[in-house]
Amino acid sequence: TDRAAEFGRWKAQCLGRADLSRKGSVDEGAAGLVQLLNGREQYFTTSSCAGRIVLLDGGINGFEVQKQNCCWLLVTHKPCVKDDVIAALKKANGDAILKFEPLVLHVQCRQLQDAQILHSVAIDSGFRNSGITVGKRGKTMLAVRSTHGLEVPLSHKGKLMVTEEYIDFLLKIANQKMEENKKRIERFYNCLQHALEKETITNSHAKEKIKDKNNSSYTHKKKRNPEAACGKCITEENAKECENDDDLGMSVTIFPEDY
Repeated sequence: TDRAAEFGRWKAQCLGRADLSRKGSVDEGAAGLVQLLNGREQYFTTSSCAGRIVLLDGGINGFEVQKQNCCWLLVTHKPCVKDDVIAALKKANGDAILKFEPLVLHVQCRQLQDAQILHSVAIDSGFRNSGITVGKRGKTMLAVRSTHGLEVPLSHKGKLMVTEEYIDFLLKIANQKMEENKKRIERFYNCLQHALEKETITNSHAKEKIKDKNNSSYTHKKKRNPEAACGKCITEENAKECENDDDLGMSVTIFPEDY
């Protein structure tokens, strides 16, 4: 269909572009998930982050960190130790924020039904802040998100506002969240693989049923037509036989008028 062809073009264009993220490549922790999705004709990923611990130095707009105006002091996709954070904090001149950000994955889906399957799997895997957006041009996007993040201010105008002991405490929490995030990604991958296999089998059975139905209808028609043709032939033959019988067996008796 036209929609499927258009989706195919969008997918080719998106996957053919250069990776403009800070890292320039897909995070190792999300690579399997990204490959699984991009390997299916009904999905492609537009952006992803496997989860990370970051230390930002910059202004705060309310409670929301404005990343574009920040200096990235530390970024890691693996468990973090206190010494790394303390060393990075020495470079801070403004308000330093320690954050843990769980997996974020944006997936464009061919149709709403495909997005619903993915959304259901994401929710069941622990990514309960996931949602579907349908654009004006019919683009269906799924955002896979979780709520188990962490965001804590550590310094103000370059001055450390907490103890090293507290930083160590925060990092234990952040690392635990990182581990939980990893488990959720694994769960998501396994559940998604199962759901896609199930969908493939269901679609295959549906196609077979349609095929069998068509074949059955065709065979039925084939069988029915010979019967109809045979019936017609028999009727014609019987009619001819009747006509012949009438011709051969007709007995005409002529009586005289005065009989």
